[in-house]
Amino acid sequence: MASSSNPEIARVFFPSYPMFQLYKDGRAERLRQTVTVPPSDDPKTGVRSKDAPVPPLSSARIFLPKTPDPTAKLPLLIYIHGGAFCIESPFSPTYHNYLTSLVAKANVIAVSIQYRKAPEHNLPAAYDDAWDAINWIASHIERNGPEPWLNENADFDKVFLAGDSAGANIAHNMIMKSAGDDQIRLKFSGLLLMNPFFMNDEPDELISFIFPSSKGPNDPRLNPACIAIKELAAGLVCKRILVCVAEKDFLRERGVSYYETVKNSGWNGVIEMVEIEGEEHVFYLFKPDCEKAGELMDRVSSFLNL
Repeated sequence: MASSSNPEIARVFFPSYPMFQLYKDGRAERLRQTVTVPPSDDPKTGVRSKDAPVPPLSSARIFLPKTPDPTAKLPLLIYIHGGAFCIESPFSPTYHNYLTSLVAKANVIAVSIQYRKAPEHNLPAAYDDAWDAINWIASHIERNGPEPWLNENADFDKVFLAGDSAGANIAHNMIMKSAGDDQIRLKFSGLLLMNPFFMNDEPDELISFIFPSSKGPNDPRLNPACIAIKELAAGLVCKRILVCVAEKDFLRERGVSYYETVKNSGWNGVIEMVEIEGEEHVFYLFKPDCEKAGELMDRVSSFLNL
């Protein structure tokens, strides 16, 4: 029998990649901490980065490329990181390095959003924080917001929402939420979904725990395929969507299903899908120097500059 000082473990999410564990007394313990790096001026690319608070509960890392014209207005990329709603951060080496490279390649200004994580903060906290960040970004449209880089360099007529895995799910939901809010004056040019996480008809053990108020596969935030076709088409207030999937990704079929659902919805926009053969989930984050990661970076950069 376990003593009070050594309570019995009820469940681990997930044994193959442990993020947190639950005890039979109801407590949750995080098993994987996110390493972070400070913002910096990157000597290789010339990309500068800085951190900013995002009221009321969040923050963001902003990336500015090196440009010959310091007053140039650049496409604005709002990026939402993945990590099963439980791990990672804009401040981790993985995402800091990826956004630095993407900003340099695409010549865009980027805001990488931090959001509260489960299990300490269950969903919909991540959705709420992302929405607060989008409102904060929109506060700069009149060029008098709290962040000078956004006031001086962001082109608010060319705004892209992007994310990977769980972050792609959040990005989709932010587009849909924007459709019903007249106060958001950002003009979304595109939605970029990298190896997106969406539910299908199967139960999901993690989602059941970290989003207890949801309806699971019948929740449109988790499964866009359950939304009425007309409602989905009306909610996608952007001109273009790019869905990126990987052949060996366990979420591949979910990304393909999203692509097909939107394509057949009557949405008045252009949706494209690119599939990377022989690769697994978010491979480009872990193997950024491989040839296929470079090819995907080129494709994403082109999408951000059409």
